[in-house]
Amino acid sequence: MSTKLKQNEQSSTEVKQEMSGSSMLIKALAEEGVDVIFGYPGGAILPTYDEIYKTGIRHILARHEQGAIHAAEGYARVSGKPGVCVVTSGPGATNVVTGIADAMIDSLPLIVITGQVATTVIGTDAFQEADMIGITMPITKYSYQVRSVDELPRIMKEAFHIATTGRPGPVLIDLPKDVSLATGLFDYDKEVDLPGYQPTFKPNKLQIRKVVEAVTKAKKPVILAGAGVLHANASEELFTYVEQQSIPVVNTLLGLGSFPGDHDLHLGMGGMHGTYTANMAIHESDLLISIGARFDDRLTGNLEHFAPNARVVHIDVDPAEIGKNVETEIPVVGDAKEALKMLIAEQGEPGDNALWRADLGRMKKEYPLWYEKDGETIKPQELIQQIFEATNGEAIVTTDVGQHQMWTAQYYRFNRPNRWVTSGGLGTMGFGFPAAIGAQFAEPDATVVSVLGDAGFQMTAQEMSILQELNLPVKIIIVNNASLGMVRQWQQLFHGERYSNSLFPIQPDFVKLAEAYNIKGMRVEKLSEVKAALDEMIAHPGPVLMDFRVAQQENVYPMIAPGKGHHEMEGVKP
Repeated sequence: MSTKLKQNEQSSTEVKQEMSGSSMLIKALAEEGVDVIFGYPGGAILPTYDEIYKTGIRHILARHEQGAIHAAEGYARVSGKPGVCVVTSGPGATNVVTGIADAMIDSLPLIVITGQVATTVIGTDAFQEADMIGITMPITKYSYQVRSVDELPRIMKEAFHIATTGRPGPVLIDLPKDVSLATGLFDYDKEVDLPGYQPTFKPNKLQIRKVVEAVTKAKKPVILAGAGVLHANASEELFTYVEQQSIPVVNTLLGLGSFPGDHDLHLGMGGMHGTYTANMAIHESDLLISIGARFDDRLTGNLEHFAPNARVVHIDVDPAEIGKNVETEIPVVGDAKEALKMLIAEQGEPGDNALWRADLGRMKKEYPLWYEKDGETIKPQELIQQIFEATNGEAIVTTDVGQHQMWTAQYYRFNRPNRWVTSGGLGTMGFGFPAAIGAQFAEPDATVVSVLGDAGFQMTAQEMSILQELNLPVKIIIVNNASLGMVRQWQQLFHGERYSNSLFPIQPDFVKLAEAYNIKGMRVEKLSEVKAALDEMIAHPGPVLMDFRVAQQENVYPMIAPGKGHHEMEGVKP
């Protein structure tokens, strides 16, 4: 008998053991290579937490379940591995619903384990009972409720497979308390067998050849690179293909970092607050190659005016996205990395697009992003530029949602993949800070900077307790305009300057709040103080909170107003 066969038999013997449901759960996490769990205990999930105590698996105690699941999202986004979140039943479970929905629309792999009341009282409105299968069915890739301990190993294995293959996403496992206490045989050797779930990985070669032919004929081609490029770890292939074919690149919000932001062929972010050049390139293109992007409304603007002259190629691992919003002439279902490898291997002749590239180059110079300086007033755009310089563009940057998010997307040039962590499709305030905590666990040696609005930060500020407890060196930057900035901007532009409940006449002292958690806090109110403050922040070995007081009335431009097309941007450099 070979040594390899003996090792396999030994491994098989080791995993087939009699154990409790909670032991099975933790054992399965270990088998899947999970190194950290984010969560919050409670009655229905106590057997699992008892097992966490016994085994010593690393668990990060959030101060609110929302913080736990956003941290799991940040971990998943940076590491590429599934983030794991464990919470109790009832309110513990319902408190993670927003994070589940956020992960679903942004394609983040999560394993969410919720405690549940005993199977004997499910459906009786028992204490802390909530129908998590019914609640989460529309916002997960799949939701399980474990009704027998013997099912648990299979369910755990299937959950990880579903969460991480095809288009990534969250999977929920609802674990009744009596099932977690019951004992059964832990057999983790069986292969996953899901006949109804067979995502297409390798694209059809005939469709790839159609793309090659279209590129050869195109005079004004553009690649739209979305988050699917990052999820497929295809940034290197994208770079190689772009250089091979000399095709300009526009990024979606979530696709930033998939192609170097300082490359000559990078046109910037497209969409509502994208660059003039990126949006005009889409509008004037004759071939639009979308890779791992889903054509959401914030990218397309008015669909009647979207890429009116372009043949559309859509490469996506999720066939449901192709043709959903934009009519597609050449659909390619498959993994972005595999599609790009096949396109590179074809070595098609580049089209004659030299004049197109020259026109776009001139456009970039004539219509750059811009803002007006105002003495010692800190303009948020310049603050982001200085953050980029202070971090040498190497930081992992997380944000909440709103003006600060758009300014960061515009002015922080992301030259590497998996350095940009933000809430895209759901637009979740409170996401950015706990996501930074998860990102720091994913890359402990990286500089993690969380750029936040003063409003969103207050939604999950209690997670500073984690920084205090573990001396986690997350750098918090509050872009403080004493308002709900994007709400205020829309009220100014579209609601007659009626600032209904969007301005904050009174705010907490964020520096004192930081100090209450034994975190270094600093307030900066003058432009001349910004550089030194940022240098001090980066040099500090532990966590830091920086409260930057910026101009309240500053707006995010350029902007495509509701109902308008890419060619109708407002606020373009005069």
